[in-house]
Amino acid sequence: MRQFAGVAASAGVAAGPWVRISPRAGPKGRRIDATEAEAEILRLEVAAAAAAEELDALAASVSADGHPDEGAIFGAQAAMARDPALTAMAADRVHDGHDAIGAIGAAGTDLADQLRALGDELLSARAADVEDVAGRIAGRLAGRTAAAPTLLEPAIVVATDLSPSVTAMLPRDRLLGLALEAGSPTAHAAILARAYSIPAVVGVAGLLAGLEDHLATPPEEGSGTAPGSGTLWIDGGAGEVVLDPDRPTAERLAALRREADQASRRALAEADLPVATRDGTTVSLLANIGTPAEADRAVALGAHGVGLFRTEFLFIERPQPPTEEEQLAAYRAVVDAFRPHPVTIRLLDVGGDKPIPYLAIPDEANPFLGVRALRLAPERPDLFVAQLRAAMRAAAPGRDGVAPTVKVMAPMVADAGDAELLLQLAARAQAELAAEGLPHGPVVLGVMLEIPGAVLVGDTYLGRLGFASLGTNDLLQYTLAVDRGNPALARYQDPMHPALLRLVHEAVQRSARAGAELSVCGEMAGDPVAALALVGLGIRHLSMASGSLAVVRRSIRSVDLATLEREATAALDEPSAAVIRRRFAGLAITA
Repeated sequence: MRQFAGVAASAGVAAGPWVRISPRAGPKGRRIDATEAEAEILRLEVAAAAAAEELDALAASVSADGHPDEGAIFGAQAAMARDPALTAMAADRVHDGHDAIGAIGAAGTDLADQLRALGDELLSARAADVEDVAGRIAGRLAGRTAAAPTLLEPAIVVATDLSPSVTAMLPRDRLLGLALEAGSPTAHAAILARAYSIPAVVGVAGLLAGLEDHLATPPEEGSGTAPGSGTLWIDGGAGEVVLDPDRPTAERLAALRREADQASRRALAEADLPVATRDGTTVSLLANIGTPAEADRAVALGAHGVGLFRTEFLFIERPQPPTEEEQLAAYRAVVDAFRPHPVTIRLLDVGGDKPIPYLAIPDEANPFLGVRALRLAPERPDLFVAQLRAAMRAAAPGRDGVAPTVKVMAPMVADAGDAELLLQLAARAQAELAAEGLPHGPVVLGVMLEIPGAVLVGDTYLGRLGFASLGTNDLLQYTLAVDRGNPALARYQDPMHPALLRLVHEAVQRSARAGAELSVCGEMAGDPVAALALVGLGIRHLSMASGSLAVVRRSIRSVDLATLEREATAALDEPSAAVIRRRFAGLAITA
């Protein structure tokens, strides 16, 4: 038995034969003299256009397969292939004496290295897209056409890493799972695996060397697949990879697979059950989503709307901001999927920790305390007005004459001045649409409460807004001055901390006096124990990852409100998160 630890990328347990995929060696460039430069640049431009057409076709194929957002990955790659900045970088290298093949390879490597050097996980993951596009253009220059590795039978694919296009072209009827030595959960290979419900583990250190002796045949020279011997198991939810497990390990993994299958069937079967305490208090469960592709699963699992639609996916991994039409298409897709339930669109939430090249945000010593989210609006109001315009257009009445409920919330609001800025931006967007005669509808404006000061002065501005949503992840971080990604500070990271519960209590009181609806969209809402505390404190709208809907539903249905209110009141005076969690843990019935 050989065991490897990696990073969970796509949930699920898979077992079966495995094959190793080796990357195809890229074509070699050559040196040229100045008289060849013009012809090489022309060859480069023709190859880039051909590569863009290939990527457009791949985008259409993936979208037609029911995954429009994953198709958009390749639409963005097509735009990258057409981007004159990339070909200009390559043209500079042609003038330095490289042929078109060598020039595009060098330009792709340099640009990918720049993205990785930014130190941001999302942008580092996008470096693979740049290399994928540059490699495709180089292949066209060498007369190659893109081809997926062959899987002769159902198998788990093992590799150093996989480009997005290779991942998309793998035969899904024979792809059992992915185990990658490199990569991250935010890389497009992982995103595609999740979209197609393929178990995947990434970042598995030592995987290829550990499996080297178990290859039935050596990999083909330069590229291709090589079958391995033995049975490989992967647990995409725990980041575990095991070759030829012993009997206890195999039984444990098989039990996990059965439990996952049973939980999935049960979640779907219970999706239509009402969410209410035993004494009849109704709680609305909504979904947090990051792309329109997640909408169908959330609806199937019983989400009654979207409490947090993150829009960052539209803005990253591209050289320029998305157009209003692109945003409208994404927002409308989610609104249509959830009709007649509400959809809450969060305005762009980026800053120094998520650098975007076209925003030119300067380096900051403390980016989580810096110019981010709505604080970017004074310098770039166009970005936020475009988002608001697209949201208002998505709120236009449908063919049935009924307007959907669309909400827009601003992150990183600190006080009444920020709320006023949001109102001004919305007024400008509405006035522009009216002047242009574009169909649109009203949106409900609100804010994320993730700064303690914003909660404490909520009475100064909440009355002018329609709702507020507690972002408990950042609210906890800012309240306790704790980096939530630092494992050394784990004891401070439980949202059941009495300081956070007191802020939730304050928010409930202040929003009620202002007549503003209050929800929770942080991870606390998806915790079946913490959710009970929130309901006891007065929260009636909880938004969470789709996978948490079933367990939170069962937890709420197992208790009565009077008990929750009594425990929540007592919890406010407890000394620690551990004590409070024990209070509610005995009440939560989730099995």
